[in-house]
Amino acid sequence: MLRSRDALPVPPTHPGWILRDRVLPGLGLSVSQAARELRIARQTLHRVLAGTAAISPEMATRLARLSGTAPHFWLDRQQRYDLWHAEQALTGVLGLIPTHTLPAAIQAEIGLRYDR
Repeated sequence: MLRSRDALPVPPTHPGWILRDRVLPGLGLSVSQAARELRIARQTLHRVLAGTAAISPEMATRLARLSGTAPHFWLDRQQRYDLWHAEQALTGVLGLIPTHTLPAAIQAEIGLRYDR
């Protein structure tokens, strides 16, 4: 997704920002109250909200319980965020790596779906 012709691609939103800007206000929770209810340190939650800490499976499970969402919601957003940044960091290297395609039988056997 591009903002304009010559702009850089827009990165996915860090899940901590979604939590900070939408979820906590929607639930009427302060950061301190949310940290208490999540049973984590307020500083830990602040790092997630600032986008400097990733959503771990454990944190995703806690957030899902708190917000009535699924853990996969949080993990999916974190993965999209991380993959986008990895792809940007590896732009020069990825073009040098050849692409091979697994035979369809192996793809089916391992449950592979190509989402490219």
